[in-house]
Amino acid sequence: MQHTDIKEVLTNPALIGATVTVCGWVRTARDSKNVAFLALNDGTSLGHLQIVIDKTRNVAYENADKLGAAIRVVGTLVESAQNGVEIQADEVTLLGDCPPEYPLQKKRHTLEYLRTIPHLRLRTNTFNAVFRVRSVLARALHNYFQSHNYVYVNTPLITASDCEGAGEMFQVTTIGYSDQYKNADEYYAADFFGKRAGLSVSGQLEGEVAATAFGKIYTFGPSFRAENSNTPRHVAEFWHIEPEVAFAELPDVLAIAEEMIKSVISEVLEKCPDELRFFEEHFEAGLIAKLQDLISHEFAVVDYTDAIDILKKSGQDFRYPVEWGCDLQTEHERYIAEVVCKRAVFITNYPREIKSFYMKQNPDGKTVAAADLLVPGVGEIIGGSERESNYDKLVAEMKRRKMNLEAYADYLDLRRFGSVPHGGFGLGFERLIMYVTGMKNIRDVALYPRTVGSIR
Repeated sequence: MQHTDIKEVLTNPALIGATVTVCGWVRTARDSKNVAFLALNDGTSLGHLQIVIDKTRNVAYENADKLGAAIRVVGTLVESAQNGVEIQADEVTLLGDCPPEYPLQKKRHTLEYLRTIPHLRLRTNTFNAVFRVRSVLARALHNYFQSHNYVYVNTPLITASDCEGAGEMFQVTTIGYSDQYKNADEYYAADFFGKRAGLSVSGQLEGEVAATAFGKIYTFGPSFRAENSNTPRHVAEFWHIEPEVAFAELPDVLAIAEEMIKSVISEVLEKCPDELRFFEEHFEAGLIAKLQDLISHEFAVVDYTDAIDILKKSGQDFRYPVEWGCDLQTEHERYIAEVVCKRAVFITNYPREIKSFYMKQNPDGKTVAAADLLVPGVGEIIGGSERESNYDKLVAEMKRRKMNLEAYADYLDLRRFGSVPHGGFGLGFERLIMYVTGMKNIRDVALYPRTVGSIR
């Protein structure tokens, strides 16, 4: 069906005075004795295109003025003092009728209500803007890594090893419930892969394999966490950006993370001004200034031990007590980023006991060369580290944690055959979108959020 995108119609002055054909869904409709006005949106822009129907010219538009109806309009594009441009309709064709029970009759609905209709909520201004920003952010991330000589790799979604060592994985099986097997080993031996398999929590381990061949790689795909967590920041399926870099130590990892974040946010500021203004007006006052401030200042670096001292001396009545060795909670992270540093900050050198087995052990024997990036308003959005490249140290740590070395044979081989200092980090894509848009719940930046007790 030949037609012009509404974004093109709204932004191309060469089309003024020309006859154009557009298609879209009716967002609002107003009727008077002689004129009808329709606001049309086809998804290519946040802005709507006004359609003016002069009733004195007998332009047929029966049922085309219903909210949610899909229509095709042919007419002349003219300048409008109020709307910039509008179409004086010559022909209106109903493509898809929409009955009165269409759920989006009101101008404003709560986000909670819209989560109950994920198949329709994308037609609202809010989700039009959210997913347009999501698209631009995804492109910006690919642009950054591709322009810096990274190789894009697709790591397995089904795996026999647990990257985090926490066991919070979804099981993959073709058998399901059965009482025919004496024990778990017999069950898994009869399953599709002949061993226990699950959905990947991270592509990092396989990413390290690729980094030892290509030097610099990144993954960008879904990860799965079977955590019984029902917070505004957690979902069971999320998208993950994970660069891995050979010949890199912890300071190099921090530099890459900072440059990447600043690069992609700069691109969103440039490409999505209308969407960001919308979010600033409706969801987070000062959003644009916050993003501009983030990219214009050098990120701070604070050692974990110093951060604990700062928190203990703060005089704040934190919900979660602070002691050396504890994992920082969101309230702690936000205090450090928003009150102490007033900018993005890396917390480095975490206690060995609260971090993953693969992180490089520091000489003190108590901490590892890990870092989390905290940003004002959200808390942690990046977690990374230098990886342990010493075979003996890695094996000793895995044995201490009673891990199955056989399941990680390939990973350990990387430390035997040409091992090098290397590191990387993971960025939860949805959390980045939350930060950039001001949306407060991760369910509102995912197309179909998967959470505890909820799948659709």
